[in-house]
Amino acid sequence: MHEIFEHTADLGLRVTAPTLDRLMADAAAGLFQIIAGDLGQIRPRPEHARLFHVAGTDPTWLLFDWISELHAAFEIGRMLFCRFDVTIDSTGLHATAHGEPYDPSRHLLAHEIKAITQHELAVVQTADGWEATLDRKSTRLNSSHEWISRMPSSA
Repeated sequence: MHEIFEHTADLGLRVTAPTLDRLMADAAAGLFQIIAGDLGQIRPRPEHARLFHVAGTDPTWLLFDWISELHAAFEIGRMLFCRFDVTIDSTGLHATAHGEPYDPSRHLLAHEIKAITQHELAVVQTADGWEATLDRKSTRLNSSHEWISRMPSSA
């Protein structure tokens, strides 16, 4: 489960899950809910599934690096993801993200994420599983046209 909360000029994400694997998957879904608003508008296609590997063992830095990788996949590759299969082992995080390329004729975007920050970054194990808090510098968008003007060209 993930919850998005407003924090001054930023947005935050609080995630709780019974396992660390689920926490990372739910955090990823939260990231793309912030970007796209409605994950239901993303139609995952098998040819666009993408593998991710993040080395490390510290859960806090795994979360930070994982979310940063996903943010880069959107910013650079224009990919929107809506479903995540995540496993964590002694070498790090291994995931498959399912989604499709951003299509301005179909996808309305909600926020531009300027950066994933370390402010209030925390991952803790609780009696019920895991909990994480993550902060993002973001700008609320009024339309997909505003976003397009900010996207780099795919030269």
